[in-house]
Amino acid sequence: MTLTYGQYLRVPELLSLQHPLSGGREHDETLFIIIHQVYELWFKQQIHEVLHLQQALERNDDPAAHATLRRMLTILKTMVGQIDVLETMSPIGFESFRSLLANASGFQSVQFREFEFILGNRNPAALARYPEGGPERTALASRLEGRTLWQSFLMRLRADGHAVPPELIDAKLTALPEPNEALQGVLLEVYHHHPDDRVICELLVDFDEGIQEWRYRHVKMVERTIGTKVGTGGSSGVAYLRSTLFRPLFPDLWTIRDRI
Repeated sequence: MTLTYGQYLRVPELLSLQHPLSGGREHDETLFIIIHQVYELWFKQQIHEVLHLQQALERNDDPAAHATLRRMLTILKTMVGQIDVLETMSPIGFESFRSLLANASGFQSVQFREFEFILGNRNPAALARYPEGGPERTALASRLEGRTLWQSFLMRLRADGHAVPPELIDAKLTALPEPNEALQGVLLEVYHHHPDDRVICELLVDFDEGIQEWRYRHVKMVERTIGTKVGTGGSSGVAYLRSTLFRPLFPDLWTIRDRI
């Protein structure tokens, strides 16, 4: 059987998924749709990668963990770069079709919430945005029950003989982790005497910084597009997005910088 490029990638189906509600009258709407569809594809890939990363960490497979983290960092840079493309759309261009979006909002992206939950940025109240019993809510509830990336990393440290407080690994987390002084002592020991473990720590810091950069760029893109107006779907827009800035996923890796 002959398999073509278009058949393998389902190109005809892919190209049929863009349906501007303006009927093509508003030029910028096609860009808006494609950018956000591409983001959803990257979210899917990042979820795929972070689950692989957790497995690598939990089985103490450093080469796989390093390679996966570096890939995730590269994807994250691409995600940030896409904001440059979206910013070529002027406020007038967006306003021309914004009302057609009705209640649709980026806050409803279930894949982004899944990704956040795996990374440890959890808010159980987010489940209420999706119908009870629906696939989106079921997926989020499952992520809420699973270990976070940070907990998988702590399992990796414990397997190497470091005295990680067991409650930090076993806890069911419903919010970002709070800084832990006992764990910081372990991390300081890692940084000074265990260079192999330190490499993974620094890759995690790179990733954490990248997520914060993505959030910042997203906030500024929204601000330059709609200012401080209410966000699409009735959200508080820029005001809410600003509240998410500069909140590290792995606070202990930042806090120890004062003591190294």
